[in-house]
Amino acid sequence: MFLGLCALALLVVVPLTGGSLSKVAALPFRGVRWLLGALVLQVLVISVLTSLPHAVAVAGHIASYAMLAWVLWLNRRLPGVVVIAAGAAANGVTIALNDGTLPASRSALRAAGIHLHAGFDNSGIVAHPHLAWLGDIMVTPSWLPLRNMLSIGDLLLLAGACVLVFVSTRKSFAPAMPEAA
Repeated sequence: MFLGLCALALLVVVPLTGGSLSKVAALPFRGVRWLLGALVLQVLVISVLTSLPHAVAVAGHIASYAMLAWVLWLNRRLPGVVVIAAGAAANGVTIALNDGTLPASRSALRAAGIHLHAGFDNSGIVAHPHLAWLGDIMVTPSWLPLRNMLSIGDLLLLAGACVLVFVSTRKSFAPAMPEAA
């Protein structure tokens, strides 16, 4: 939720800083269907189909990251996408190594006021976490609404999105013309 609000804020800031939102819309973004499919799959596994068998939920969660990886590969030449891919990889690999769950620190859960529920959690307490330092170990500031936890991967996703939006709103992405001989 926090990253979604940051994305909206980013789009609001673009015109205030002299950028053009029409240039974001004109980006040659590829794999939109794959992206939407990955997002729908994540929402289904994490929030809607909460009574799925654990192995099915884990497979769906990891599959959604594989789909996102494909979309990022297709768009690797866009500014900031390599940073976004690094963040997605940090989260995706950590989730894969921890049976589908991004490990969260108890102190971050407590500070964010998050109470875990029965069923599959995309982020939660893992008994013996691998790469715990890449898990949800930070918390958004208390003065922000919708308090949430963050990982290093989340911060990289946000940084890459900032690069993508601010660079692309200031330059054109017309295909390069071959040089005249």
